[in-house]
Amino acid sequence: MMGPVLAACLLIILSTAWISQANGATCKKDGGVCTCNDQTKNVDCSSKELTAIPINIPADTDRLLLGSNKLSSLSAKAFHSLSSLTFLDLSYNQLQTLPVGVFDHLVNLDKLYLGQNQLRSLPRGVFDSLTKLTYLTLSENQLQSLPHGVFDQLNDLKTLDLQQNQLKSLPPKIFDKLTKLTLLYLYNNQLQSLPKGVFDKLTELKTLELGSNQLKRVPEGAFDFLVKINLLQLQSNPWDCTCNDILYMAKWLKKKQDEGLGGVDTAGCEEGGKAVLEITEEEAAEDCVYPNTTTAIPTTIITTLASSNDDDIPELPVPQENFQKFLGYQEPDHLPTQPQCLMSISGYLGLMMFFVLISAAILYVIHFLKKA
Repeated sequence: MMGPVLAACLLIILSTAWISQANGATCKKDGGVCTCNDQTKNVDCSSKELTAIPINIPADTDRLLLGSNKLSSLSAKAFHSLSSLTFLDLSYNQLQTLPVGVFDHLVNLDKLYLGQNQLRSLPRGVFDSLTKLTYLTLSENQLQSLPHGVFDQLNDLKTLDLQQNQLKSLPPKIFDKLTKLTLLYLYNNQLQSLPKGVFDKLTELKTLELGSNQLKRVPEGAFDFLVKINLLQLQSNPWDCTCNDILYMAKWLKKKQDEGLGGVDTAGCEEGGKAVLEITEEEAAEDCVYPNTTTAIPTTIITTLASSNDDDIPELPVPQENFQKFLGYQEPDHLPTQPQCLMSISGYLGLMMFFVLISAAILYVIHFLKKA
């Protein structure tokens, strides 16, 4: 009687093994939700309401699209097997933090999209391994500060998008290593001042957007090294045209207007609506102390205080969402078991082995019944 029982157990074990292997099938054609292209090495898992990164993403994937999902956190090892990635889209999710080391193995990454999330801070060194990165967007997050040196290893970066955050200040020399940068977007933040020399190394910069901040002035010589600039947006700032600190900017803008620079007339005085480039020395005669005359604290000290505690901002705990909402997902610190990408080679081997063994088991049962 043990023969049929053993055969039945064998069938159950093999069926379970096959189902486990089949969970590696993650493309639509294999029962998964992602769209995969073997020729272009493109894996598109965007707009699938995912709450965790899919498993079994092929190691040779070139482009990975994870935008417009419900990712609220990432495992530190989420991308460690994807060193071939050149394009990673994580925009339009709910990310509140980035774990240290999450991008350490993406040594070939060229473009990284982190916009439209809920990032409040960045860990020191989070981008240090992305030495080939040319495009980085962190727009529409909740960044209140930037760690010192956070961009220091991005020597090939050409586009940096930081618009629509909550930045009140910039660390000194924050852009000094970005000597190939051509586009810098700081639009719609809360910048109250700029560190002296913050743009001095950006000699390749062509577009600089500083509109919709809280700037009253810029440091003497702030724009002197922007020798290739062709568009400068300065609108919607409370430029103080009563203080003589504005005269550098007024004269520089007037000179650049004559040279054909676009956007120089977008800077308007807070009072009177007059263009900054039209201000004369008689109109800007006062000596002013910023941010106001009652505090008697120089702007440089305030900027230093604002930026000195950048690294002391704690990473807020991420609330645990219901990761069982989608079948097969585990806790966010672990890889999910729900199939979401290409069927692995082991999946095919497992399937073949299943059919071989189940055939053997059936023949064994038939043989046993004949003898009985």
